[in-house]
Amino acid sequence: MKISLLLTGNELMSGDTVDSNSAYIAQSLKDLSLVPYIKKVVGDDTSLLISSIQELAAVSDVLVINGGLGPTVDDLTALALSNAIDSPLTRNADAYAKLDEWATRRGFVMTESNLKQTELPAACEIIDNPNGSAMGFRCVFNDCLIMCTPGVPSEFKPMVENHILPLIREHGNIEARSTITRLRIFGITESGLQDTVNEIFPDWPAEVELGFRVQLPVIEVKFATVGDEFLELNQQWADKFEAHFSDYVIGRDSVRLSQALNLALQQKGLTVTTAESCTGGQIASGITSEAGSSEVFEAGFVVYSNRMKTKTLGVAEDLLEQHGAVSQESVIAMAEGALLESSADIAISISGIAGPTGGSDEKPVGLVWMAWGRAGAIKARKFFLPMGRIAFQRTATALAMDMVRREVLGLSTDVDYFSELKKKR
Repeated sequence: MKISLLLTGNELMSGDTVDSNSAYIAQSLKDLSLVPYIKKVVGDDTSLLISSIQELAAVSDVLVINGGLGPTVDDLTALALSNAIDSPLTRNADAYAKLDEWATRRGFVMTESNLKQTELPAACEIIDNPNGSAMGFRCVFNDCLIMCTPGVPSEFKPMVENHILPLIREHGNIEARSTITRLRIFGITESGLQDTVNEIFPDWPAEVELGFRVQLPVIEVKFATVGDEFLELNQQWADKFEAHFSDYVIGRDSVRLSQALNLALQQKGLTVTTAESCTGGQIASGITSEAGSSEVFEAGFVVYSNRMKTKTLGVAEDLLEQHGAVSQESVIAMAEGALLESSADIAISISGIAGPTGGSDEKPVGLVWMAWGRAGAIKARKFFLPMGRIAFQRTATALAMDMVRREVLGLSTDVDYFSELKKKR
């Protein structure tokens, strides 16, 4: 089955936007044992879009067009498809109803620009987009299933799982591939997982397809089989895998690390407070991004300067002078201060050198200390994360969340993380 991808937008051509959608759908197509046939990227040019649609539809069984569904004049996909398949633009009643519902829910008033998103080729049916105002749409032209999808990744990705893949299956009469288990792993690299599987499970059955997908900061592990006769075998090997990597499994399906932490806190009836320096509030932001976080989150303190560590959390000036802000002593004092200032059960504190400057031979860029625990039982640990500033902050945030998750669940917090990020002793 030949599946082609047509991505549109001047921002893709100029490099202002990095294309992640084609990589996502290519990974998703593996569930159907398929790979893209042709991938083409074009700018916001109507004539080029028309010729590209006609060219790809002539040689493909499925054509996925990504981008150009918005309300502005440079969103040309509907117009181009209308011309390519000779189907006039018309007000689509389903698209209008969905847009009206979307606007009403948010208290928005639809404008003429918004209504442009309801003008679709008459031959098309909509593809639901619950996360945005632009409906996807589809038609069959010369036996090619053409599906138009929004370019915003947060809208596109759910549509792939919920609509695009099922439509491809239906169009190609493909036997459904049952993904029985999706595990989310944190703390092991993709290569580390594969190497361990090769060593520990040399008899892995061919009927159970094992796949890895990096979704930073976690890795999704998928177990897939075809046919009901392999369901038991699938579950058996998924359980073996989960048992071996249990220290690193944060949950199933699409759970995020922040979700896993919040769920652990909820299950134990505990609350957490944060004291952050180098991460600038990202730990607190991650926790509170999840629904229901008010049940588990007390307060967050961003204390970047030494003065504020002292003023806000009571970290002693002589302690900071003697040991420095990036030290075991300082993060323990920060955690203790956060517990005193809040009524939380558990604290997590962090201080590090994000770079690219500010390091020394004794404390190089990439060094980070974190402390966590309850009053009178604070633990601390040092990591070395030799990476760019943004990656450093994201990785340190994820590590801090996982340390608290482990603490709450009674798991070891002395676990070895990523092989290339060993602790600097």
